[in-house]
Amino acid sequence: MMQRPYSKAVVSAKAERYLRQHHPWVYNTDILLAPESAVNGDLVDVVTEKGRWMGTGFYNSNSKLALRVVSRNTNDRFDRAFWQRRVRYALQYRKTVMPGEDFRCCRLIHGEADGFPGLTVDRYGEILVAQCQCLGLDRIKQEIYDALLAQLRDAGESIQGLYERNDGPLRAKEGLPSEKGFYAGTGSGSCLIRENGLELLVDYENGQKTGYFLDQKRNRQAVARLAAGRSVLDCFAHTGGFGLNCAAAGAKRVVCVDVSQAALDTAGKNAALNHLHPEFLCQDVFVLLDSLSLGNAKPFDLIILDPPAFTKSRGTLRSALRGYREINRKAMRLLPRGGYLATCSCSHFVTDALFCEMLRAAAMDADVTLKQVEARQQSPDHPIDWDVPETSYLKFYIFQVC
Repeated sequence: MMQRPYSKAVVSAKAERYLRQHHPWVYNTDILLAPESAVNGDLVDVVTEKGRWMGTGFYNSNSKLALRVVSRNTNDRFDRAFWQRRVRYALQYRKTVMPGEDFRCCRLIHGEADGFPGLTVDRYGEILVAQCQCLGLDRIKQEIYDALLAQLRDAGESIQGLYERNDGPLRAKEGLPSEKGFYAGTGSGSCLIRENGLELLVDYENGQKTGYFLDQKRNRQAVARLAAGRSVLDCFAHTGGFGLNCAAAGAKRVVCVDVSQAALDTAGKNAALNHLHPEFLCQDVFVLLDSLSLGNAKPFDLIILDPPAFTKSRGTLRSALRGYREINRKAMRLLPRGGYLATCSCSHFVTDALFCEMLRAAAMDADVTLKQVEARQQSPDHPIDWDVPETSYLKFYIFQVC
């Protein structure tokens, strides 16, 4: 192999096994010898104890993820053309899997699945919203952002601005400051998008994540197909995505429940934009389901459970599974025989196997049988890289409860 211009980081046999499986991460505990001349954020070569080259990645000694591999090709040169090429691949993929109107409202870059570790870019119409949680990429983000803006505009897409939402807690773990604001262009902090034929208000300045949960777009369509003529309870409704899709599909009644009044206020605005009339209830979902179960009435025949992640670490996995089991049991008991349940988990640590095991236990607790209608995952603009299990995080099931 020709002489390379990068410092070398020597990694353990454990890290080598993961790298051979094309996983891009090396934890700080698996670095046997740190790169001598590199500073945090530099690209370094990753080698085994025997000197075998495994790839090139961003180094950061401050982070638990000390190495993030971005290439396993010794011929790659990490210049402007390299990052422009990766942007082009990401955009071409979205134009294929999210054609037409969907391309105006989708995730354009999904971190490791697109070869951009720690970087998320969502498109909300004419506004792009980016979150960068990798020091190395943060240092070269200008090249990536400029490539995105140029390639979109060259394709005839109207882009008003790119807003950075770099205010997440993972920034601090990378040694990066918390900040937000426009990288390019201007905007008001909120915008209108179209999803599944609905007009929705997105607060990209202060809303959760980048402002809206785009990963559920196709799942909202799937649930809406069952909603006509039904009474729908949308739990953890946030800004009304599921409930409004059901209302637009002809649901007889829709009740959107969330503990955040601010989220429900936005949901109300979204309802008005689309001339829909769901009910809104600011209450803890666990408490509400308990109160609804006190009587014999079965007021809803379609219940949607879209909770926030109950765990973000392995250490709290057991308690999270108890929470999922409890809320699913309550919903199953509340439904009449023949009613429908849409339920999901967005935590990577709750694997599909664990989620299904939990659902079986909840069904036993509720003394019901689950007839599976669909098993789904995140929308395809959030691609799943089979070499990186962390990119597969959303489990989504629709059942008839019998």
